[in-house]
Amino acid sequence: MKVVLLAGGFGTRISEESQYRPKPMIEIGGMPILWHIMKEYSYYGHHEFIICAGYKQEYIKEWFANYFIHNSDITFDYTNGKEELTLHHTNIEPWKVTVVDTGYNTMTGGRIKRVQKYLDGEPFFMTYGDGVCDVDINKLLEFHLSHGKIATLTAVKQDQSKGVLDIGGDNAVRRFREKNILDGTPINAGYMVLNPEVLNYIEGDNSVFEKEPLETLATERQLMSYIHRGYWQCMDSMREKIELDKLLSTGKAPWKRWEREVPKEL
Repeated sequence: MKVVLLAGGFGTRISEESQYRPKPMIEIGGMPILWHIMKEYSYYGHHEFIICAGYKQEYIKEWFANYFIHNSDITFDYTNGKEELTLHHTNIEPWKVTVVDTGYNTMTGGRIKRVQKYLDGEPFFMTYGDGVCDVDINKLLEFHLSHGKIATLTAVKQDQSKGVLDIGGDNAVRRFREKNILDGTPINAGYMVLNPEVLNYIEGDNSVFEKEPLETLATERQLMSYIHRGYWQCMDSMREKIELDKLLSTGKAPWKRWEREVPKEL
C-alpha cells in the first residue's frame, strides 16, 4: 500500500529550525524525522511514499535527489580528463518516493486531495511528517480491513493539549472536541488507513482534514480508532526535538525497530 505523508506545513512552533527547512526535514539523530517515519513503514513492507510538500518543498526534492550519493562510498576519478564515478558501497532503501508540491498555503485535507491522481483509487496509509510511533503498522491495517469502515486513525493517550476523541465501546469515533484539564482521553496520533472514498469528504485546498472531513466521518460512524498503548511522540518544539535526540543517542528509541528486530511484512 502507498503511504501519504503530510510535509507541507510551516512548523511555526519550532521556528528555530523550520525557518531553514520544512519541519519534517528537521533532523533527529542525524536524519530527518520524515526519514524515520518512512523507515517505520518500510520495516513493515510498505515502500511506496507520496510526500505532500509545500513550504520549502524544493528542500525535500533536493534531499531525495542527493540521497543516493550521500549514502554511498564514491570514488571521483578525474585522471583521464573527465569525471568518472565508481560506487563502492551503497546503503539506501527500496523506496519509491513521489514528492508533490501541494501548494504553499494549502490545508491538510487539500494536500491529500491534491495527490489523488497518484493513489490509483486504492486504500492508503496517511500520517503527519512530524511524529514517530512504535505502532504495528500491519496490525493497524488488519484492524482497518476487519471493520469495513472508510477510515481508521491511531489513538493514543498523551498529556498534551491536542484535540481529543470521544470513542465508543466498539472503537468507533463519536466526535472530535477540544481537550480540557480533566481529560485522560485518547488523542489523534495520525497513522491512519483510509479508503479512497475519504477523498469525497474533502472539498478543496481550504479543507482542514481534522475538521469537517473527519468530523463528518465520525458523525456517519465511518471513522474507527485503533488504540495504541505504546510509544508516540510528535515534534512540535525544540524541547521535543531534544528529547527525541536523547532517545536516539542512548539507543532507546522505541520506534527504531528496524535496527533490533527481524523485518515484518504481510
